[in-house]
Amino acid sequence: MPARILIWNLADSKTTLAELRQHLPELPEGDAWISNEVGERFGLISFGDELPDIAGVVELIGVDPVIGEEFDIE
Repeated sequence: MPARILIWNLADSKTTLAELRQHLPELPEGDAWISNEVGERFGLISFGDELPDIAGVVELIGVDPVIGEEFDIE
């Protein structure tokens, strides 16, 4: 089972972290939204073969993630 980490840089985004938090969709059990307010970063940690539907988040932020990594779970 893979683990995926997606990170967005919100410094150049068309939304703020506070606005984004109001519109976050529910995630499957075990997945989590992550944030670093000082660094203006926002992300997702997801486990499983498919990512949850994040189209609304991408639309709010205005860009695709700047980091997208996939890892094998040991």
